[in-house]
Amino acid sequence: MNRFALIGAAGYVAPRHMKAIKETGNILVAALDPNDSVGIIDSYFPEADFFTEFERFDRHIDKKRRKGEKINYVSICSPNYLHDAHIRFALRNDACAVCEKPLVLNPWNLDGLEEIEAETEAKVYNILQLRLHPSLIELKKQVEQQKQNKNKKYEIDLTYITSRGHWYFTSWKGNHEKSGGIATNIGIHFYDMLIWIFGKVQQNDVHMLEFDKSAGFLELENARVRWFLSVDEKTLPENIKAAGQRTYRSITVDGKEIEFSGGFTDLHTLSYENILAGNGFGLKEARPSIETVYAIRNSTPNLQKGELHPFVQ
Repeated sequence: MNRFALIGAAGYVAPRHMKAIKETGNILVAALDPNDSVGIIDSYFPEADFFTEFERFDRHIDKKRRKGEKINYVSICSPNYLHDAHIRFALRNDACAVCEKPLVLNPWNLDGLEEIEAETEAKVYNILQLRLHPSLIELKKQVEQQKQNKNKKYEIDLTYITSRGHWYFTSWKGNHEKSGGIATNIGIHFYDMLIWIFGKVQQNDVHMLEFDKSAGFLELENARVRWFLSVDEKTLPENIKAAGQRTYRSITVDGKEIEFSGGFTDLHTLSYENILAGNGFGLKEARPSIETVYAIRNSTPNLQKGELHPFVQ
């Protein structure tokens, strides 16, 4: 049985990590969050020690280590800009880090983590659960089979609109410096998945870069991708609004919709199973999407380059 600590216990994704820790037969020893509305812990690990101050949490983990009760893994669900520091905390305590996306905000942060990882036996793992989705694994197999036709370029349209209220822009998620902006905060999942399936980025054009929406064009080794991301309810298609829905997600490959709405329930648990077996996704796997979103948020929008997404035209 492995001993886990959790940083960021009150957020949206934290319960998935608690569930995964429990379902893989392990134990949550301690959790940290500045917000004390974390009653969800009682559903999984009511005996876990809880802290609202990092300093006291740090001391507790160190005391456990010195008593021979060291933490084996630190699960990290904190705000994006803190991931790098919290991964370093895990490694300094000889614990593997299991971190949500984006692993870090800047490519050079990965360089620093590689150096620290090399100095310890602990590893850094990134939750990239879309790589474990059955429908997407099947799509990757189909693409691999078609690679003998080297001139084949799939035409992809990615649209993801997830409406957010005023709270979003007051929280760290609406702070460009803390979240990395729209493309980093809500798009990193999709960029990783697309690069994983269709190959390295060859061209990266940005057409729109606003605080609540972004759009652009990616040319990958085996695909041409037009993408649009938004948290603005006004950008929802009229039929989605009429149905009272606040989220719209669509990925088409050569005009055919890729259906992967189902099958998400246990992907975090499956991610943990792979990590515990030594097969998790590490710094190397995380790098391509980190480099992509970094380039996007530091680009100057240009409507004359690449191919415009229908929502931008």
